[in-house]
Amino acid sequence: MAHGSTPQGSLRQRNVGTKKSSESLASTRERELDALSTFAAQQSAAVPDLNHRVAITLISVLAFITRFWGITHPSEVVFDEVHFGKFASFYLERTYFFDVHPPLAKLLFAAMGWLVGYDGHFKFENIGESYVTNRVPYVALRALPAILGSLTVTVAYLIMWESGYSVPACVLAAGLILFDNAHLAQTRLILLDASLVLAMACSVLCYIKFYKMRHDPFSRKWWKWLILTGFALSCDISTKYVGLFAFLAIGSAVVIDLWELLDIKRPGGAVPLPYFGRHFAARAFGLIFMPFMFYLFWFQVHFAVLTRSGPGDDFMSPEFQETLSDNIMLAKAVDIKYYDTITLRHKETKTFLHSHNEAYPLRYEDGRVSSQGQQVTGYPHNDTNNHWQILPLEANDRQGMTVKNHEVIRLRHLVTDKFLLSHDVASPYYPTNQEFTCVSQEDAYGGRANDTLFEIRIEKGKDGQEFKTASSHFKLIHFPSKVAMWTHTKPLPEWGHRQQEINGNKNLGGTSNVWFVEDIPSLPADDKRRRKDERKVRSMPFLVKWYELQSAMFYHNSKLTSSHPYASHPYQWPFLLRGISFWTHSDTRQQIYFAGNPVGWWIAAGLLAVFAGIICADQVSLRRGVDALDHRTRSRLYNSTGFFWLCWATHYIPFWIMGRQLFLHHYLPSHLASCLVAGGLLEFVFNSEPADDEAHAKGGRRASNAKPRKHLTSQERFAGKSMKNAWLACSVILVACIACWFYFLPITYGYPGLSIPEVQNRKWLGFDLHFAK
Repeated sequence: MAHGSTPQGSLRQRNVGTKKSSESLASTRERELDALSTFAAQQSAAVPDLNHRVAITLISVLAFITRFWGITHPSEVVFDEVHFGKFASFYLERTYFFDVHPPLAKLLFAAMGWLVGYDGHFKFENIGESYVTNRVPYVALRALPAILGSLTVTVAYLIMWESGYSVPACVLAAGLILFDNAHLAQTRLILLDASLVLAMACSVLCYIKFYKMRHDPFSRKWWKWLILTGFALSCDISTKYVGLFAFLAIGSAVVIDLWELLDIKRPGGAVPLPYFGRHFAARAFGLIFMPFMFYLFWFQVHFAVLTRSGPGDDFMSPEFQETLSDNIMLAKAVDIKYYDTITLRHKETKTFLHSHNEAYPLRYEDGRVSSQGQQVTGYPHNDTNNHWQILPLEANDRQGMTVKNHEVIRLRHLVTDKFLLSHDVASPYYPTNQEFTCVSQEDAYGGRANDTLFEIRIEKGKDGQEFKTASSHFKLIHFPSKVAMWTHTKPLPEWGHRQQEINGNKNLGGTSNVWFVEDIPSLPADDKRRRKDERKVRSMPFLVKWYELQSAMFYHNSKLTSSHPYASHPYQWPFLLRGISFWTHSDTRQQIYFAGNPVGWWIAAGLLAVFAGIICADQVSLRRGVDALDHRTRSRLYNSTGFFWLCWATHYIPFWIMGRQLFLHHYLPSHLASCLVAGGLLEFVFNSEPADDEAHAKGGRRASNAKPRKHLTSQERFAGKSMKNAWLACSVILVACIACWFYFLPITYGYPGLSIPEVQNRKWLGFDLHFAK
């Protein structure tokens, strides 16, 4: 038994060992299968990432090649390089200038010039001036926008990638920008738009990165992307004021995001109000306060660099000018005394206050009757008819005393011996404004004495402040009627010798009412009043300087309303109906004409309308109880592609209400957004799914052709036939764009010159090209 038991026990033990070994083997297999599954999943996820990396690298390389190719041509000043190249030179010479745009991009140009040793000696006075002859490192200056423009293509791809789109969708969006002639032309010259468009694209990218952190609020990465979004927005508005539209786009998305936090139906319920307050305060800090601080910083740099007097002095107050060294105008300021002969000049138009013996006509062209008094006009040249004597209220009074702020005076025109007067008679061009004329001494000190009285109001002047030449900017207020002496640039008819009209403006607050006394002709050159001690540069609080400059920038920006041969209207931009001639060279028949890629622009514009149609159709379907899309597809269509469409709208629609000059390049940020919409719709067309049973169970009625499907990842959905179709559509669109892009390259790069038939063949739509005859 014992013997027999041994084998039996051994067998039993062997069976147990075999079972354990089998279980161990099975467990090992399961672990191996899990490991293989995990590895396969990682490999599956790595493949799209690898595809994205290959695609973005190729596109970025092509962007740099196309932007830098032939950047040395032309070696002449092109279009608005006359402005922005000049401003870079002024920075390098530390000479004060005035421009309606904020300083960031211009500071970058100056920094690039400083890095290559440029001293700012060339002033970019005229289009066509040679860079080579004047030894200007123009290639380095143009390299800055070329780099920024190349990076814009890369950032556009990153926006799509970060939004979860497939490679074909990303390639299409970035490719439409890469092969666009307008983006290409604008980023190869010393212009501001490369900085503007890149900052706009970066603000969109950073906000998407921030939004993806919404489930981890107030974390370090959450704060990082919030602050970076604010910084990108600040760079946008610090380049041009139209950068404010990026604030509208991001701000609209932020408002929607905050509104959803208050929704009690959201997963997890509505957040507590104190917690909502933290979210609101954080966004206000990151997207309003911090951008404003960055914005102020660039102006601080602007003031710190520009310390010398320059061509921008005339736009600023005398107090501001006293902060600049070498200010000739203030150095020559002389106290004005009663009975001095003075010349008065309008600050804005630089015309002299002038009069002559001829009278206003009895009737004007519109039938209104004048006073037929002596004409008072604005004359651009200095002559004796611009000489006026400043007199006190009473004759032979205040001899040798200095004129002061808020004092009431009379002005006598020396050549005609008449006194300046304003009265309740309509001016030639403005029926609501008073006429200015001159009357005899008997009238001035007799029955019409009150009408010859004028008050001197020095801008920002104090009571009793001395009235000086050059430095005292003032308004001449007619004492009885309280109108300000004013002029404008529209010339009078032939009876007024095409000189400027002088009239009384009832709007006393207008900055165009300001005048200054240029000189005292009656004062000898060696008079002791003209002797000046060495002047010390004064200081002025930064915020005061900033506010004054801002006011001047906004005012002069609003005045850019004159016509321009290449100005265009917003309705023309999406369809590329008008371009801009940047540069021509008659001998070689070469030209640079700013216009986009027609095929790319028309496709992008058409898909904007398609997107709006899809949204309307989906909303109507939902109203009728038909849920044709799955939750994932609809969420991406509305939240992602819809956000891109919002960016387009907020960067485009505001231009419709602007009264200033507008050009095609104002559409570039909107065009970038439209390219993102195009990529999003490519994904939608080849990756949309019908609503599943879960949506049907929640009360929606599934479309008749909808079939239940298991949950798939984006890459799994886009595999196989859909991926091939997407690549096919992407390839067809880009091939057409590349062909059109290449066809217009001679007028984008500016070479080679084209024959008359070749130019005529490129006169698409409203392209008014040169050398077509």
